[in-house]
Amino acid sequence: MTSRAVVIFVLCLLLGSAAAFYLPGVAPRTFRKNQSVNIKVQTLTSPESQLQFDFYQLPFCRPKHVRDLPENLGEALTGDKAHTSGFVAKMKKNAYCQTLCKRTYTPKQMEEFQDFAILDYRANMRLDNLPVAQIAKYAYDDQPDKTIQLYNLGFPIGSKLHEEVHSDDAVTEHYVLNNHLRFKIKYHPAADEMADKPDPNNPDAAPQYMKGNLIVGFEVIPYSIQHKEVGKWNETCAPNCKLHTCASRGAFTPHTPQMIDPKKGGTVIWTYDIEWQKSDVKWASRWDVYLNMTDDKVHWFSIINSVVILVFLTAIVGMIFARVLRNDLNKYNETHLTDEEKAQQQQDLKEESGWKLIYGDVFRTPPMAGLLAVYTGTGMQLLFMALMTLAFSCLGFLSPSNRGSLMNAVLLFFFLSGAFAGYFAARFCQIFKEESKLKITMLTALSFQGVCSVVFFILNVIVWTEGSSNAIPLGTFVAVLALSFFISVPLTFFGAYLGFRSEPFTFPTRTNAIPRQIPPQKWYLHRGVSMLVGGLLPFGAVFVELFFILSSIWQHRFYYFFGFLSLVFCILLLICAEICLVLCYLQLCAEDYKWWWRSFFVGGATSWYMLAYGAYHYVARAHHAISLVSSVIYFGYLGVICYAFFVMTGTVGFLTCFTFLKKIYGSVKID
Repeated sequence: MTSRAVVIFVLCLLLGSAAAFYLPGVAPRTFRKNQSVNIKVQTLTSPESQLQFDFYQLPFCRPKHVRDLPENLGEALTGDKAHTSGFVAKMKKNAYCQTLCKRTYTPKQMEEFQDFAILDYRANMRLDNLPVAQIAKYAYDDQPDKTIQLYNLGFPIGSKLHEEVHSDDAVTEHYVLNNHLRFKIKYHPAADEMADKPDPNNPDAAPQYMKGNLIVGFEVIPYSIQHKEVGKWNETCAPNCKLHTCASRGAFTPHTPQMIDPKKGGTVIWTYDIEWQKSDVKWASRWDVYLNMTDDKVHWFSIINSVVILVFLTAIVGMIFARVLRNDLNKYNETHLTDEEKAQQQQDLKEESGWKLIYGDVFRTPPMAGLLAVYTGTGMQLLFMALMTLAFSCLGFLSPSNRGSLMNAVLLFFFLSGAFAGYFAARFCQIFKEESKLKITMLTALSFQGVCSVVFFILNVIVWTEGSSNAIPLGTFVAVLALSFFISVPLTFFGAYLGFRSEPFTFPTRTNAIPRQIPPQKWYLHRGVSMLVGGLLPFGAVFVELFFILSSIWQHRFYYFFGFLSLVFCILLLICAEICLVLCYLQLCAEDYKWWWRSFFVGGATSWYMLAYGAYHYVARAHHAISLVSSVIYFGYLGVICYAFFVMTGTVGFLTCFTFLKKIYGSVKID
């Protein structure tokens, strides 16, 4: 009765957690003609730095009352904050050369604008959950006539105009400020695509169409214009102040660009245009331009390459099972031999070498067995979290249009997978005959989360001192810890309770009282060499997707190749399992029975290659913008990701070897 009550309580917790998550952006919103639409400002991001800042970190024009818009947990953790702005837009009403404000900047403020322009910072906005984007066209090297159109999120704050070379070879770079924005908003009539379902009680009734228009595109073209006002400036004239530089319907008179002068400062007039354009794009397809896949051939090439590696390893494993093991097992399990022949065979076996002779030591408890049980449980928790996240991503629940949903899903599935962590840790705690069950359960529930929390807290303090919007508010940080304590930890104890109540695993052989001496090993069988080989092949299967993921992070693009990523992830797990199995078999054939920790380290060796590749990618992408703070943030988060990957793939390798050894030694008849 008590167990049933516990199960009901856990189910209630899960249902309550599931109901608390909201997927924004999935319902269309219509706008009537002349209805106001709200352009929201967000963050300043750069492909040259890991620090992102709030939009109003720079002295842009601000409305009288800046209102912070509500955000979910995922948006708060990623620093994706949104605020109201002074831009005024009304449905299907074009407006040109609208004045936002006139600001006089000090040399220090101008220098700040120039610093952001040098690092190629881009300002991000959104309208009806669509991010603003700047269209860029690129030509293929081998086909100059063929161009491709890409959407770059946000718009640059400024750009370099020219370089001035002095007589002493010193170079002065001059930058301009993008102080005029032309917004092109695309709309689609709602009546053309969406209709209510017919009334089942009145099938003859005419369908009721939605009224209004749907926003399906949000583009921006930045300009640098040194505006000149007509007459004396009056703040109350905004947004219809008269300027010499503005002609009719978005045209400009001859003008000079708005220079950034960090020595003298200057005055800037900020303006914008609103253009509405009817589009044939339907609301359900409005995100396609952001998620457009232009290099799918590279992904397919990566998958084919991974499949070739997988087939090669599968052939090796098949050879081990079909030829070596089958012959050995048949030799050991002969039942028609006479007593003299059996005695002679036993004598021959003593003179043989290989995995057969270490049956009395192969299941000997390893050192630090309790820690291995903890890592195994944590690895299973991470594995189930990854599988569930990829599954929901492939089904479209974690689309970028649902802001913060990916981070929400990762946290939710990680917390809910705590039951798997407790269960597997408890099962191996039984195998190793660990006495402190409570200690193992507590370490499983808190060790990995504790390491991540400490790292995140240190990084959060660093970005907070830099004034970055990446800094997580203290209340949000405490909320995440509370969710972990009240969801993940109880589920871990629940899983451990089920694990300790289960029948313990039994080994097919008895362990000898005296450990067998391990003979000297060949150089290629040492742990370091095994880790190098064991990590290289799985990394070869995943490095292409890793490149796209890191590039998306650096360039602040949407990563939405979850179908390819899921397929590559499955191939990665299979390659990791098979390479660990092959290397474990070679180790046992050399009469080395200390396979427990080695199989774990060989399985997790891929993470070291990921860390090295991440470092190379950072140096290759950052160029001159490498700074201590940006480096600490980048390698801090990369280290946590690689650590989680190490634990997960290490667990896959260890469990594969454990199952393999139970199978082959269980097939041998040993007196």
